[in-house]
Amino acid sequence: MLYMNQEKKTDSLEAMRKFSETYAKRTGTFFCADTSVTAVVIEGLAKHKDQYGSPLCPCRHYENKEIEVAVAYWNCPCVPMRERKECHCMLFLTPENDFSSSNQDISEKELLEHLNKI
Repeated sequence: MLYMNQEKKTDSLEAMRKFSETYAKRTGTFFCADTSVTAVVIEGLAKHKDQYGSPLCPCRHYENKEIEVAVAYWNCPCVPMRERKECHCMLFLTPENDFSSSNQDISEKELLEHLNKI
């Protein structure tokens, strides 16, 4: 999905960036050591929130995204993340995960820099 305007993109990305930081801190999880993974996942959450009204996990294939949003199982944070701290997208990683960084923050500038490289 392409954003209609840059302002909406920035608002959505900022909302999902703040959510991700807050959730990581609240759950004691960390972002992926590869910051581009974090950026792409946050962008995917923002796009789904804009398109479907909910931040549906962007790393899975769905036959019908509207139905998946209504079921809410894969809405971020998904049930596996909430119940077992298992994040398929690698956005929220436990400290012992080999791909985990020590970061629970990503600046708006850093986020946009990674997305502009794509």
